[in-house]
Amino acid sequence: MFGLKKIILSLMLVFSVLFSPVAASLAAANTTSAEANPSLVNEIKKLVTDYYIGTLSGDLSKATTVSEIVELLDPYSMHFTKEEYEAFNNSIELTTIGIGVVIEEHEEGIQILKVIDKSGASKAGLVPGDIIIGVNGQSIVGKNISETSSLLVGDEHSSVQVTIQHVDGSVSTKTIVRTKFSLPNVEYEMLYGNVGYISMSSFSEDGATLVRKALIQLAQRGATSYILDLQNNGGGYVSTAEQLVGLFPNAPIAFVVKTTYDTETVHAVRQSKKFPKNTRILVNRYSASASEMVAASLKDQDSAILYGETTYGKGVMQGFFDLSDGSLLKLTIGNFTGPKLQQIQDKGVTPHVTTTSPPIFQAHFDALKEQYSAYKQLPSMKNVKTSKTFKVNFSKDIAPSIPNNAVKIVTLGGDEIAVTTKIDNNQSLIITPNKALKKGQSYMLIVDPTLKSTEGRPLSKGMYMRINVAK
Repeated sequence: MFGLKKIILSLMLVFSVLFSPVAASLAAANTTSAEANPSLVNEIKKLVTDYYIGTLSGDLSKATTVSEIVELLDPYSMHFTKEEYEAFNNSIELTTIGIGVVIEEHEEGIQILKVIDKSGASKAGLVPGDIIIGVNGQSIVGKNISETSSLLVGDEHSSVQVTIQHVDGSVSTKTIVRTKFSLPNVEYEMLYGNVGYISMSSFSEDGATLVRKALIQLAQRGATSYILDLQNNGGGYVSTAEQLVGLFPNAPIAFVVKTTYDTETVHAVRQSKKFPKNTRILVNRYSASASEMVAASLKDQDSAILYGETTYGKGVMQGFFDLSDGSLLKLTIGNFTGPKLQQIQDKGVTPHVTTTSPPIFQAHFDALKEQYSAYKQLPSMKNVKTSKTFKVNFSKDIAPSIPNNAVKIVTLGGDEIAVTTKIDNNQSLIITPNKALKKGQSYMLIVDPTLKSTEGRPLSKGMYMRINVAK
């Protein structure tokens, strides 16, 4: 488009768990001579003059080093060595070197949420739920994720000793070999009601292709509606955004970009497979850059329904320029918007449906409401106890025999849970979940009209309600 190496839309917000602070250490290795190389400095000044669209925080002509130039630019523009660029690119592709776990903070240490297949952690027998309490003989209890991850990552094939408190309470220390691994960027599953759920963590170069494959797989399994999750997605390649928008109906425009030279309307890449128009997109305050480009485009063209929070507000794009010494300049070169030209920078994209709880709850509930449009919606129940037994009263006597699957409780964002049902005093349906409900979770209670009166007549209408469990 601009003759650049690559166009980037990214804001890496969530990678402290996964990636080492390699850029900082590599930057420290930059030689003073390279920093002050007059030829390189002039080369970068020319690119800034020709392409940069931000505000300079000083006099560019007085800058004598690369660092001085970068300090004048916005936070998204920077200079990379080859090694730094590789680390940055790996972050978009979700690739790093470490033991192969996704972690979160825990009062007893750092808990493992996920173990990557074929990683060092997998080979050592670590499982989700294990808690890391020490690294190389050093206690990490009370340390945050960033501090712990910096101890777990390192050079490929190097080893690290990790002390684990296992799910069963036992403690062991394992020597784990660090390897290069990639997190799955796109994951998908079928939710109750044939609702296909697809999550996308980054706009990697193959991101749209992976989403398309997930769409096809879910359609083959019977999906009739879809939820695409872009929460916490910090962006990536513009080309991926163009391809992703092309997967939606009536969305010919990917974005509009204003550069130092002109304003251009960029079309989406046509795709033979399409999401339906009622597809629901999940976003939050950490959905940034390319995620916002897609959200704005689909919202402006009425091609999907957005749920969640207003997005981050990064409406600028960067390009990479190859420099004569082999390094690269990442430079802000354009402001982008959706087709309706509403500003994204510093404002974000406001969803159609704003939620204060996880947006998957409302999105799944609304998808199911479409399927049960002939049913009666009962008032929602709030702050329900985890041990709740539900009671539905009828105006007529109900036959004691309850047909199979006539009564369901569905985990919103998941599947049906097992329940026990009975008729009490002829006019009350008692529904008892076989296991305690989960704190903070939302559910949907569905009663089909296959229930019959004692006279053998089915209900005139089925019914449903939303259930919100107290936190």
